[in-house]
Amino acid sequence: MADLKAPLFTSEGKPGGDVKLDKEIFGIEPNLDVLHQVITAQLAGRRRGTASTKTRSEARGGGRKPWRQKGLGRARQGSIRAPHWVGGGVAHGPKPRDYSQRTPKKMKRLALRSALSARAAEEAVKVVEDFDWSAPKTKVAVSLLDAIGADGKTLVVLGQIDGAAGRSFRNIPDVIMAEPGHLTPYDVLWADQVVFTSHTVDSVGRSSSYEVGEGDFVKEDAASDTAGGASGGSNDFDSASSSGGGSDFDSVKVESEDGDDFVKEDDASGGES
Repeated sequence: MADLKAPLFTSEGKPGGDVKLDKEIFGIEPNLDVLHQVITAQLAGRRRGTASTKTRSEARGGGRKPWRQKGLGRARQGSIRAPHWVGGGVAHGPKPRDYSQRTPKKMKRLALRSALSARAAEEAVKVVEDFDWSAPKTKVAVSLLDAIGADGKTLVVLGQIDGAAGRSFRNIPDVIMAEPGHLTPYDVLWADQVVFTSHTVDSVGRSSSYEVGEGDFVKEDAASDTAGGASGGSNDFDSASSSGGGSDFDSVKVESEDGDDFVKEDDASGGES
């Protein structure tokens, strides 16, 4: 398979060659099912869940039966705040709830790589060496996007959003920013063009919190415990036995087996002294 590359530009928008992209992040086959599930969960998490309606018990009034049960020729009614009455409560209406969904980390990582791979296959990924701007300037940011061909909705991945580059891009319509650690599949698919820096293109899609397996940590802890026991734990017992700790254990053992013999030994030692 040929190397996966993206065009490289300078901070002034001049072509500077190509950048090799990681195939594990930008060159996989997009998993549409995982993408759909992760993006659905992400959009569901944005819902505030504050919609609420009053039931017939919460609507004001209606505590008295409007008319007697029989004898008037009308349908029996128990409250004027029943759902079929004007001004009555709402049946099966919305109530405050939590719409968030739990998504496994592996699915999130796969969805992000699928979205990045889809944009890379469309040649919609561009890399800028660095935004070495001393002061924020929106006009400079607009001219840069025009020079590199980032038209339409654009996602700019910055190492630090609150820097001069972030202040330059934040006032441009149809331009959003994100840091590599907070990049989401929805942001990538929302944008028509994705612009990275030479630093963020190497760090995106990776996470140090769960890339390493749990077994590696267990092995390290076990190794440290073994080393600690060989250097400290066993020597403590050896020193205790050499300094008299061993005789104490023996005396207790003798006392537990035959208490009379132990008493006699004490008496004999006391008499000799």
